[in-house]
Amino acid sequence: MTTISDVAARANVSTATASRALNGKSSVDPVLAARVVAAASELGYRPNGLARNLRRRETAVLALIISDVENPFFTAIARGVEDVAQAAGYSVVLCNTDEESAKERRYVEVAIEEQMAGVILSPSGVLGSVEALRDRRTPIVAVDRPLPGEQTDTVLVDSRLAAKQATVHLAEQGYGVIGCITGPSGVRTADDRLAGYRDGLRSVKQRSAARLVRRAEYRSAGAREATLDLLSQAEPPDALLVANSAMAVGVLQALAELKLRPGRDIGVVAFDDAPWAELLDPPLTVVAQPAYEIGTLAAQLLLNRITGSHTDPTTTTLSAQLVVRGSSRRR
Repeated sequence: MTTISDVAARANVSTATASRALNGKSSVDPVLAARVVAAASELGYRPNGLARNLRRRETAVLALIISDVENPFFTAIARGVEDVAQAAGYSVVLCNTDEESAKERRYVEVAIEEQMAGVILSPSGVLGSVEALRDRRTPIVAVDRPLPGEQTDTVLVDSRLAAKQATVHLAEQGYGVIGCITGPSGVRTADDRLAGYRDGLRSVKQRSAARLVRRAEYRSAGAREATLDLLSQAEPPDALLVANSAMAVGVLQALAELKLRPGRDIGVVAFDDAPWAELLDPPLTVVAQPAYEIGTLAAQLLLNRITGSHTDPTTTTLSAQLVVRGSSRRR
């Protein structure tokens, strides 16, 4: 099916310009508008009914573009966004990128095509995916990670400090060889948690070593393989810092296969307080991030931006809390 992006490419204009031209906006240069209309005709492009309906209510819909809808952290953010949006009379369209820049770009294009009032985005880290939003002056708020190269409202958590505190906790429990399983290189949260882990080792005077670190996708399967590889060494770690709850599932699967029990054979601390964390035996020690608060704050910032309540971009950094349970207590 032909999309607005195809029309923009044929006419050699931005997606935003193509959208404005096809909607008869007077701000588009007549020459460019004619080129866009010709391209749409050549490609047989027709806006669908849903797009037309949303354009009639362009100030009533927000896009929430997150990296993993299955991650409870992002689910809680989504709930916070929706609660604030609904109270203000806005609907929320949820988009899941799976950390893929191509999907992120496509959802940004959808937000433009449907003329949504604003976008809350957990960016993949790739530059250029939101240029069309910027060109169209669509308000954007970044959550969990900053938007590379853009000055925009941002809501973060101090992952680095939280990872340091978790690592120090493991050392204080008597673990002497602490490993780290984190996300892909270049993803801000993954890099920050690795940096915090190293900060923690330095503060307790334990040596950092590359052999104690594994990177994987923010998924259980990759974390399981990383754990098995990490623990297959002649001198494996006796504790693990894990970068998120999805990875924690894979870590726990690997430990079960190896017949290693958290809190007895190996210490485990994971980011994010998933609903199942307290149900384990022993319960999982976690770094609890204020996900719902991230969502409510981001939504309010976006609504303020939409209504023009403020002009200067802000960055808000929230704190995480270490919740100590049985998986990190030496027995």
